[in-house]
Amino acid sequence: MQQYEKNHLDFVLNNAAECAVLLKSNGDFPIDKPGKLAAFGAGMRYTIKGGTGSGEVNSRFTYTIEEGLEQEGFEITSKSWLNQYDEVRAKAKKDFYKRVRKELKGNFLAIMGKTMREPEHNLTLSGEGDVAIYVLSRNSGEGSDREVVEGEVKLNNSEIRDILELNKRYQKFMLVLNVGGAVDLTPVMDVDNILLISQLGVNIGRVLADILVGKQNPSGKLTTTWAAWDQYSNEGTFGDWNETKYKEGIYVGYRYFDTFGKKALFPFGFGLSYTNFEVGETKVQAKASEIIVNTVVKNTGVCAGKEVVQVYLSKPTGKLDQPYQELVAFAKTNNLAAGEEQELQLTFDLQDVASYDEETASYILEVGDYLVRVGNSSVATKIAAVVSLDATVTCLKAKNCLGDPGFKDIKAPARNAEAVPAEAARLQILAAELQSQSVSYDSKYDIADQAKKMTDEELIYMGIGAFNPDAKMFSAVGNAGSHVAGAAGETTSQVKGVKPIIMADGPAGLRLCRTYFEDENGAHDASGKGSMPESVTDAMGPVVRFIANLVVGKTKVPKDAVIKEQSCTMIPIGTAIAQSFNYDLAKKFGDIVGTEMEMFGVHLWLAPALNIHRSILCGRNFEYYSEDPFVSGMMAAAITEGVQTHKGCGTTIKHYAANNAETNRYNNDSKVSERAMREIYLRGFGLCVRKTQPKAIMTSYNLLNGIHTAEHRGLIEDILRCEYGFKGIVMTDWILEMMADKNSINRIALSNEVAKAGGDLFMPGCKGDFNRMKAALEDGSLSREQLQINATRVLRMIDTLVG
Repeated sequence: MQQYEKNHLDFVLNNAAECAVLLKSNGDFPIDKPGKLAAFGAGMRYTIKGGTGSGEVNSRFTYTIEEGLEQEGFEITSKSWLNQYDEVRAKAKKDFYKRVRKELKGNFLAIMGKTMREPEHNLTLSGEGDVAIYVLSRNSGEGSDREVVEGEVKLNNSEIRDILELNKRYQKFMLVLNVGGAVDLTPVMDVDNILLISQLGVNIGRVLADILVGKQNPSGKLTTTWAAWDQYSNEGTFGDWNETKYKEGIYVGYRYFDTFGKKALFPFGFGLSYTNFEVGETKVQAKASEIIVNTVVKNTGVCAGKEVVQVYLSKPTGKLDQPYQELVAFAKTNNLAAGEEQELQLTFDLQDVASYDEETASYILEVGDYLVRVGNSSVATKIAAVVSLDATVTCLKAKNCLGDPGFKDIKAPARNAEAVPAEAARLQILAAELQSQSVSYDSKYDIADQAKKMTDEELIYMGIGAFNPDAKMFSAVGNAGSHVAGAAGETTSQVKGVKPIIMADGPAGLRLCRTYFEDENGAHDASGKGSMPESVTDAMGPVVRFIANLVVGKTKVPKDAVIKEQSCTMIPIGTAIAQSFNYDLAKKFGDIVGTEMEMFGVHLWLAPALNIHRSILCGRNFEYYSEDPFVSGMMAAAITEGVQTHKGCGTTIKHYAANNAETNRYNNDSKVSERAMREIYLRGFGLCVRKTQPKAIMTSYNLLNGIHTAEHRGLIEDILRCEYGFKGIVMTDWILEMMADKNSINRIALSNEVAKAGGDLFMPGCKGDFNRMKAALEDGSLSREQLQINATRVLRMIDTLVG
């Protein structure tokens, strides 16, 4: 193992507890020291380091939780149960693969995201000692959504029985959740100690060991509401094949729970600690539209720990209905010793949280009282100030450009005026002092001389990912780079004097081939496994695996080849990073990725992903940060800032936008109102762009109100470039025609339409994409000028990243 690996793994190990959330605690933990431990559950030996699909990282090693605990000195006394469970698991896995291969019917990419449900069993619980844990695990991934069934979103009978029995039998018991998304814990809420360890990468077992003995104190907070399944909103649709109706509008996550009086098991922003904290005296000031909150946090417990202060805003209801509250600021303390206190200052601008009025196509702040709430979770706050605005203000005059979903969003029920404590500050803001802004949608672009001189064919190549124009059959699919083994794609090398931008998948680190060799044709995998995720290849039968190897271009390793390594660090999954509520920590995780990008010659990381946790059923939620757009945008900005401190390295924030399910993702039409899009699903992207200017943005597969996002000029030009001021390049997600559902009522996105909308790169690129653009150029439906504009942006990004 090289020194950079040790440094990066040590950093993750020593800081990952900030991403873990202590959901319940009765004081039994931490224990004094490692000792005998009766440990049960699938997660002990079948630990999920992170979800499946493009987010997988080919790590040098992976330690299970069992191995990690033993490395830290624990004696696992439940080997008999674990060994018997191995047999149950093996049979269930064999049956699962048999069923999946039958359903596959030759389309190997359809297997992505398929995960086995937890099998039922009747094993005898046995293990010495007074301390026990049960590690409940759930996996999910790209390509498939979760289901409300036992062994998936719900616990199965075996899990419920064993967890409750262990809770009664052992003096000290903890339920550990090795999951990437919420599960319905209703049947086991009698358990007194519950830890969401999440999915923290290869050293997750050692992190858990540190938490059990108090070497590290969990300080994470939930970024998604955990509840009984029947408490989640069913206003909209999820999982329908051709379209998804977002009828819930802006009432997503805690905005729905708080506003409609639904009960959560564990609310947004919630998380305990081994110690206790007090949020003390709070003072609030207003300077024009900027609100400044100063408060003091004191550790009133017996051990060191960190606390997160959260500021929520309740807006007045007027012309527009409003959620009960929304998060507007957060800050995390240092590691405070018992008795230590720290002053924190949190700021936000009222104009940044203005509401969108579709009638006037404007962001507005309505006249009335704005309640500033301060606390340590969404349900544990106090009103610290009332900010009164004397008249309605138009903050930004925009334009409606996202289409009509064909329905009206649900509205919030009327609510009574809330009693304001006497000690709350009373502040006045005058509308006349606030500045209104306007946007020019008349985009004018200069064209680089190099682009002006290019032939039509060269301009088309500039707008498509690298592919071999002479290739036959599957090898025409350019879903792997040639300059870096395992890279997801590159820009073209067909234009003389133009260097390629190398791209690698994410978002839990770089996904590259761990070993490779080089020849005159580039860099190639040397492992014999290719660059595809193991979750895909493991489930393939021999015939499908053969076809897959044709697609990814598996290369035979010559006997005299020099084998080289490029081991990449797996950082925690996106949801876990966000649970830290620590901007600086997220930035450091980005720095780790940026360091390895520099080492291995990767220019664009295809991450971070910041889609909203609209439903806990989305199979890809583990990659995403939160149900809240502010948290999502801030975490994406932090990761981007960390990566882009490295010369020649950039992020590609994704998936833009309204990509909140995996079901028929190529052809599904997201029906969303303009207000919901702007306030929920686009806000995080805008925040990240304005704060850190990521080098690239990737559009999503889905349609938005009848138009593919990748072909949507309103999304790409009007909102992203004109309103948000984005300066980078826009690329598609990896669009492969063979992956689309031929029976869907909606077609897939097309290269010529993407280029016409201002999309700079159609990825990964193939001869068919080239031919479509050429035909459109010849028939006049695609202009040479637009191709020159797109090529200019790509050329300038090459200058920035490659030199």
